[in-house]
Amino acid sequence: MEKLSVIRIVIAHHEQIFREGLRLLLGSEPGFVVVGDAPNGAGAVRMVRDLRPDVLLVDLALPEGGINVLKKLTAMPGRVRAIAMTASADEDMLIAALEQGARGLIVKESPTALLFKSIRTVLGDQFWIGRESVGLIVERMRRLAQQHEAEQHAKKFRLTRREMEIVMAVAGGESNKNIARRLSVREDTVKHHVSNVFAKLGVSSRLELAVFAINHELVKDLDSIPESH
Repeated sequence: MEKLSVIRIVIAHHEQIFREGLRLLLGSEPGFVVVGDAPNGAGAVRMVRDLRPDVLLVDLALPEGGINVLKKLTAMPGRVRAIAMTASADEDMLIAALEQGARGLIVKESPTALLFKSIRTVLGDQFWIGRESVGLIVERMRRLAQQHEAEQHAKKFRLTRREMEIVMAVAGGESNKNIARRLSVREDTVKHHVSNVFAKLGVSSRLELAVFAINHELVKDLDSIPESH
């Protein structure tokens, strides 16, 4: 019979009762061995360095910040897979964890079977994102990627961030009045920005601006292009 490989785990959580409970839980699963647990970020980083575990379960709510622990791990040799534990599916926190190298995200209320599966998944060089979080994260990362791409294209035409907002609003069919209300500025200010955008991009109508924005990837394809005003 083939010998079951052992998965070495370190737990980082500020609550002792949680660490002890998780240690017992993980120890009940064949092939899982908890080689250490730490109450703070410094202890977690030290244990990863000294014990070389396969997986680190790190609470994002550590007093020093679980995100800071993830940052420090990226500068260390070795290939520990970090799974970020959180009490809620906070979009910004989860995105930050992934950006700092977390291979998995799991909400503390998740069933035990999902925790076990997340550990085995990240060891297979895959990502694990809880079902309750995946939609938020995929959509947020898609928006961030599109925003970054649009900003890179905008630099070619010397557009400011405010002018980019105007481009997207006009291309989306918004009137000057609606734009002013949404951005909490005067309508005359919006007209001034629109004129500047027209001059920089060499267009003379809102329709031309919408077509130009799509063709030059300042915005993504729109369901409809506004008619010229």
